Amino acid sequence: MSLPIVIADDSLLARKVLTKALPPDWEVDVSYASNGREALGLYREGRASVMFLDLTMPDMTGYQVLEALQHEDLNTFVIVVSADVQPMAQSRVRALGAMAFVAKPVTPEALLPILKEYGLYV
Repeated sequence: MSLPIVIADDSLLARKVLTKALPPDWEVDVSYASNGREALGLYREGRASVMFLDLTMPDMTGYQVLEALQHEDLNTFVIVVSADVQPMAQSRVRALGAMAFVAKPVTPEALLPILKEYGLYV
């Protein structure tokens, strides 16, 4: 059975780079969102056991998605993928419930240890 994941980023290129960074043999069903509102919609449809979330998006930012997830007591494993690597941004997303933070551009070498650490990929 495939694990449903969402890749939420307003950049098509960033979505492609992240998709290529996923382990090739990881059994996942990938859905894509170009903004936070779409990402939440996909979550509510049951398509986001794991969510890769950019912070800077139009319509609804990654921060707003994390706040909505927290406020509505929604449960998904969020990995923030952002170019904003400032310590304040990283601590803020963790306080909002993100499990991990990966700097852009994401690489398989950065992603794999996180997936293994949390038992998402064996």
